[in-house]
Amino acid sequence: MGGQGAPKRRYDPKRRIEEITVATEKVIAERGIEGLTHRAVAERAGVPLGATTYHFATKDDLIQAALQRSVDRYAAYLADWVAQRPELTAEQLTVLLADALMGCFGPQRDTRVMEFELYLAALRRPALRPIADQFIELSIDALLPYVDPLTARTAAVATNGLTLRGLAGSTPPTRAEVEDILRRVLTPNPNVPSPTTHQNTPQVPA
Repeated sequence: MGGQGAPKRRYDPKRRIEEITVATEKVIAERGIEGLTHRAVAERAGVPLGATTYHFATKDDLIQAALQRSVDRYAAYLADWVAQRPELTAEQLTVLLADALMGCFGPQRDTRVMEFELYLAALRRPALRPIADQFIELSIDALLPYVDPLTARTAAVATNGLTLRGLAGSTPPTRAEVEDILRRVLTPNPNVPSPTTHQNTPQVPA
């Protein structure tokens, strides 16, 4: 029948929130957190400005939603990564982690920069810190099937630092440098006594 337009798409609040959150990530990737505004997000998402302010009253609300989305995406990636690799030697783990890190400095750089901007936003926004903490905790949990808890925590901190250095520095680390550092962390050093050995050593009276 004439005079009838195309049927309107049914409003879905969850989908609208997802669209705005995805647009927030894209704006941060393009402009940085300094360039993040409700208007920029609305334009990127193709929604009215009022829709962004309705669901996210402040800029910090947008940042929090994008940070949580990044954490959820990282959790899914790690779960799949571990599921496909039920057993790894220390050397295999070294090589595979180096693969992942080098990818951060290459084709995945823009996405990693955006995620680190969100992560570092917690420096001045205490409300974001419990979410930011999940990045390290997820990394530790993913390493636990292969190494002991202390080594897992050390390796998680090391990979986090290597990634930040590679993204923020003038020159990213070479693959050889990354592998050397990871190998030192993941491979027991026979010259360093284990905590058990240290605890069993008789104490000499002062």
